[in-house]
Amino acid sequence: MDILLYIIGGLVLLVLLFILIVLILALIAPKTYDVFRTVEIKRNKAEVFEHLKYLKKQDEWSPWMKKDPNMKKTFTGTDGEVGCVSHWIGNKDVGEGEQEITKIIPGERIEGELRFLKPWKSTSQCYLNVDDGSNGQTKVTWGFSGKSKFLMRIMTVFKSMDKMVGKDFEEGLATLKSQMES
Repeated sequence: MDILLYIIGGLVLLVLLFILIVLILALIAPKTYDVFRTVEIKRNKAEVFEHLKYLKKQDEWSPWMKKDPNMKKTFTGTDGEVGCVSHWIGNKDVGEGEQEITKIIPGERIEGELRFLKPWKSTSQCYLNVDDGSNGQTKVTWGFSGKSKFLMRIMTVFKSMDKMVGKDFEEGLATLKSQMES
């Protein structure tokens, strides 16, 4: 009987220790994220901006379209204008969600809201900045930022948001550069 009490007491202690560790991790983990990548493209700024503002054209260089070429997409509103929404339903690699253009600063910046619905719900702000680059090139910065929910904060202790999606941003910008320069 005494051995059984020690075992139960040890298990209870382990569970409490696990809960304590999870709570500490959630407290020290980053509460926000901002992931971005930049590329320079040998095209003029106006031409690059005009290409970027259309959600349908973003599909041409999106790394997520490559992960699920059979993704179902619908668009509402006028593409390239505030209020346009792209909704997708894809495989396990891309999930389900939507992107809405929320602000356009002509020739400079496109802002949007990403609403992920599956496999888990979250909302992020996304942006594309277009600036003058070196030697007449155009510098494009693509990124997204947001607040991490409790479980995501714990996960980012072990693998940062940058490590989770940074390579996708690099791949997408490399494809954009290749397409616009050819």
